[in-house]
Amino acid sequence: MASSMIFKFTCVLVACMLVVSAPYAEAAISCGLVAGKVGPCIQYLRGRGGPVPGNCCAGIKSLNSLARTTPDRQTACGCLKTTASKISGLNYKLAESLPANCGVSIPYKISPSTDCASVR
Repeated sequence: MASSMIFKFTCVLVACMLVVSAPYAEAAISCGLVAGKVGPCIQYLRGRGGPVPGNCCAGIKSLNSLARTTPDRQTACGCLKTTASKISGLNYKLAESLPANCGVSIPYKISPSTDCASVR
């Protein structure tokens, strides 16, 4: 009987911990999230320019609104650099101008030389 009560108490405690921590887990920026948001931009960033696809700008705007804190912006910056390094034929001039072309202002340049630790 006592072991049954301990088991139930433990289950309730674990459930409470999951419920309390869930909003924090959703708020964090992950590289998977960043890659998903900028994925629609890849074909554009391999090209020569032209109009930015609407779904690309939607992803950039969404990512910008999610990255509200300094740690989130630093993570997003690092993920952008990591993701970009894995894509061949990327036009970094287009990447640098992408936020402005989508009507978004970010506090760093999208470039392989950006020091993401200095992003605020």
